[in-house]
Amino acid sequence: MAAWPDFHPCTCIAVDAQSYGGKNDRRQSEIQHDLPRLLDRAARGAGLDRAQWHIQRKGDEQLAVRPVDGKEPRLVDDYVRHLVAELREYNAQRVPEARMRLRAVVHQGLVQLADNGFAGTAVVATARLLNARPLYDALAAHPDADLVLLLSDDVFRSTVAGGHTTLTTEDFTRVTVQVKEYEATAWLWVPALGAPAAASREPGAAQRGKHAAPVPGEPAADRPEPAAAGGAGISNDYRGDNINVTNIAGPVDARGAVFGFGSAGG
Repeated sequence: MAAWPDFHPCTCIAVDAQSYGGKNDRRQSEIQHDLPRLLDRAARGAGLDRAQWHIQRKGDEQLAVRPVDGKEPRLVDDYVRHLVAELREYNAQRVPEARMRLRAVVHQGLVQLADNGFAGTAVVATARLLNARPLYDALAAHPDADLVLLLSDDVFRSTVAGGHTTLTTEDFTRVTVQVKEYEATAWLWVPALGAPAAASREPGAAQRGKHAAPVPGEPAADRPEPAAAGGAGISNDYRGDNINVTNIAGPVDARGAVFGFGSAGG
């Protein structure tokens, strides 16, 4: 694990399990055991090594910091897609009350490795983004979603808007984050849907009208809804818009269920 002196440009990746405090002791223990393993597997699938990240653990929450090194698009794109796939498989084997649902944030800025964690306004901003109301609202509005993601404006513009990922600006909804003294623009994505989460739009967006000129970088209100972005494709080369794969291990009670089978070509 490489260290660095003083403040250094870094990417901050934070995740937090939803409704952790309402779980019983055994479920809380299970989440703390399983969360790091899901994150590790997602990173390996994306070709990233979390052993090289500096990680601050806090029960159901993790903050990881890594120096900016040009792999940020892979982090925003592949890592998140693999994490969604890991959560989908994990939750498919559990009753709804035992699902793990995550809020996730990616931000960047100057960070210092301090004696009791990380120092820098970028770390504070990451914590504020993770507690942003639009993330909670998106999970409540979309109960089938296993993860909701918020990108800071800098990360969104340098990766997604810059054309360096398989994601597009239309996949995201611009929101305003106001937590304590922090206020900023951020970009929300619900991977299970692909389309922006309309319920979490920036206040006042509806008043601009359907045919009003769009804000630069903001999805147009009357555009066709894109295909779901959280399918089987989880690499920069393939989005898998037409394929959904569910891997199930062990016996399954499928009474009353309907299954369909088909080829990748339709």
